[in-house]
Amino acid sequence: MSKVTHLSDFLGLTRSTVGVLFMVILVGLGERLAERFLPMYLLALGGSAISIGLLNGLDNFLSAVYAYPGGYLSDRIGYKRALIVFNIIAMIGFLIVILIPTWQAVLAGAVLFLSWSAISLPASMSLIAQVLPMTKRTMGVSMHSLVRRIPMGLGPVLGGLCIGLWGVKNGVRTAFAVAFALAFVAILLQQKLIEDDHSKTSNQKRESKPEKNPFKLLQLMRPSLKRLLVSDILVRFCEQIPYAFVVVWCMNVIAEPVSAFQFGILTSIEMATAMLVYIPVAYLADKSAKKPFVVITFIFFTFFPFVILFCHSFEWLVLAFILRGLKEFGEPTRKALIVDLAPENRKAGMFGLYYLIRDVCVSVAAFGGAFLWQISPTTNFMMAFLFGVVGTVWFAFFGRDLSP
Repeated sequence: MSKVTHLSDFLGLTRSTVGVLFMVILVGLGERLAERFLPMYLLALGGSAISIGLLNGLDNFLSAVYAYPGGYLSDRIGYKRALIVFNIIAMIGFLIVILIPTWQAVLAGAVLFLSWSAISLPASMSLIAQVLPMTKRTMGVSMHSLVRRIPMGLGPVLGGLCIGLWGVKNGVRTAFAVAFALAFVAILLQQKLIEDDHSKTSNQKRESKPEKNPFKLLQLMRPSLKRLLVSDILVRFCEQIPYAFVVVWCMNVIAEPVSAFQFGILTSIEMATAMLVYIPVAYLADKSAKKPFVVITFIFFTFFPFVILFCHSFEWLVLAFILRGLKEFGEPTRKALIVDLAPENRKAGMFGLYYLIRDVCVSVAAFGGAFLWQISPTTNFMMAFLFGVVGTVWFAFFGRDLSP
């Protein structure tokens, strides 16, 4: 029993964090069953490359728009109630895609379900910050990130099987039906496991009302967090310019195109790689300077679009997706820094504001990626690579070396 307790303490596991992890697995699995194949689904329904770029741009823009109100709502009504609201929003989006098989309906549903991760993330980070001590926050965020990779890796494989059995149109709709059911189960488990927020006294609640105005909250953002934000925006340009077109490159463009199932395997390899590095990196980051971990992460982000440009078979794509998995090397460290640097009673709101600013800027890259792709895939990938270089160099020179 003592060994089990020691392990749970080491991994930052409590009843509430376990409840969040179950939610991440179930809703995340439903979300990922079809998410990576949505570009192919749009094409099957008569959409164009512009509709794919619009989908990716909406994902980034709405994730940004939802992040701040998501954080505000969490600070306002508590993370437990907020997470229920976010799950219901995703379920409505799933229903739209199930019931209306048109590419316009996919975009309408995407307004709701594609942003579930972003809208729920501030509440999840607030919960972790509240139930875990500061010396365990990086580990807690790492466990959250690790568990997120389970559905991200397993979902595309199961989604690929659905497409292989029933075709792109029926397979994707079936995947969304499963997603709806999983989200409902997640709500039940979430209510049973996550404890209510009783940490604040009534006086504290009156003195620390959530800030509605993002401009006022921006004044509370520390300079060190602003430096991280600038570099993060540039590196996310590198990620999002080619993001929606990676599946098109692998399944339609390269000399030896892969199948939907093989692409699911590649995604699983990416997620497995990320999961292998989370815990050891979190342990080291809690005990040493954090800047090197973030710089290494940005380097992996930068080189993926450059490397995949030269991968034209499944075997070479395996290496590229291992590299893509390594980009998660210091991501939990970055998220933990945001939480640590946020004002004590506005952590969810500040986390949401960070993502609001970042993703509004990055949505431009997601929209622009479609136009770069129409010029050529090489143009798309190389422009992404250049943004990654600039962002990495910026943080290496101007980023603060933030240690515990």
